[in-house]
Amino acid sequence: MTAYLSRKQVAERLGVAPASLSRYKLPEPDATIGDVRGWLPDTIDAWNESRPGSGRWR
Repeated sequence: MTAYLSRKQVAERLGVAPASLSRYKLPEPDATIGDVRGWLPDTIDAWNESRPGSGRWR
């Protein structure tokens, strides 16, 4: 069985409040069921590693 992360779980994984996710351009979801989106943990981890952050602005 494949387990997908909800928006709440994505926020927890990133260490931010769920409402903060509206400020981020999240990657395309790995699954959509109705209007519910889900991401694989690897998708979120790779996206988080590649996004600009402190010390990476130049």
